[in-house]
Amino acid sequence: MAISSEKIELLKQKVADNRETIIGFLRDLCRIPSYDSDILAVGERLQAEMAKLGYEDIHFDRMGNTIGKIGNGPIKLLYDTHIDTVGIGDPEEWKWDPFEGKIEDGIFFARGACDEKNSTPGMVYGLAFAHELGLLEGITAYVFGNMEERNDGIACHALVEVEGLKPDFVVIGEPTKMKIYRGHKGRVEMKVVAKGKSAHAASNFLGDNAVYKVVPIIDAISKVEPELGDHEFLGHGRITVSYMEVKTPSLNAVPDEATVYIDQRITFGEDPQDALARIKRIIGNRSDIEASILYDEEPSYTGFRFGADKIYPAWALDAEDPYVVAGVAASNAMFGKPAETGKWDFSTNGIYWRGKAGIPSIGYGPGDEIHAHTVLDQVKLDDVVNSTLWYGAFPSFVSNLK
Repeated sequence: MAISSEKIELLKQKVADNRETIIGFLRDLCRIPSYDSDILAVGERLQAEMAKLGYEDIHFDRMGNTIGKIGNGPIKLLYDTHIDTVGIGDPEEWKWDPFEGKIEDGIFFARGACDEKNSTPGMVYGLAFAHELGLLEGITAYVFGNMEERNDGIACHALVEVEGLKPDFVVIGEPTKMKIYRGHKGRVEMKVVAKGKSAHAASNFLGDNAVYKVVPIIDAISKVEPELGDHEFLGHGRITVSYMEVKTPSLNAVPDEATVYIDQRITFGEDPQDALARIKRIIGNRSDIEASILYDEEPSYTGFRFGADKIYPAWALDAEDPYVVAGVAASNAMFGKPAETGKWDFSTNGIYWRGKAGIPSIGYGPGDEIHAHTVLDQVKLDDVVNSTLWYGAFPSFVSNLK
């Protein structure tokens, strides 16, 4: 169905009347630390707001993510907002309390203000207002407040495979600068483990230094990028040695093991096994160095485990895809002009929703990803409030897509 001009004005009035409440809710969410995937307290705050607004079946899933639903139609529309954040790093780098934050020139600065608690208030309030105004006809809508920083897509994968909730359509709330994003590169995470032999540093000739073995491998990886895939929309593949750890008996000993971690961003047509094979070719035929794709089976804060290879497919929808067109149309209805479309440079839960499960997915959210994970984590408050309009209007453009 299309949204009438009368409903547009009513929705705008509701959002305007609740501006300070929406902003206050965002600030409450950011005040609650939720790094290292510990989202219990922030999930409880989210659930309290959903209960106040008339959501039903509000609960934690087994992993510890929050789910609330509103509406009662055959089409399942899910709004994905991750409510965990990265840590704050060195506290001395912050010029203000990272959780209390500050507002300056209409911009809110705090950990999670960009990535990604900024989308949560608009989603929660937008769907509640849509329900009040009869804009959820044919739709059952869900807000999924999840942990994403620990492993993209793992919360979504468990929601579908373990909890049995598979939506028909998804909106990802990662920052998009109020544009409609329709894809991003995938990635594969790998490691190289070199084995050596320990010895006292004073008699290093008796040992076999594992660190020295990985140095030429790291150098070779640094030269790989030009041969990676390219795509006119997603862009060129990237590869980075992202972390290294060493096992050694002491600071006065020859290390007997060195592990190098590799993050490779992949475009369409690039196979993760081919990426692994490339690393193995660099290593050569030797028994003291092995390469593999990482496997995640770390428990969540509830103790729940859901194991998966750290393979994240690239994904994209065409600009003319009906679901993308619906997102653009919702922007046009609320703001008088169609939204631009684009893509993320980083990775999101879209790697599961669209990349693995094939569910039509788009991104929409306030904020600019360049501020994610920085001490300038920030969002324009006008965009937080205005995003509520889009989140409230969008379901009206979805009900005729299936």
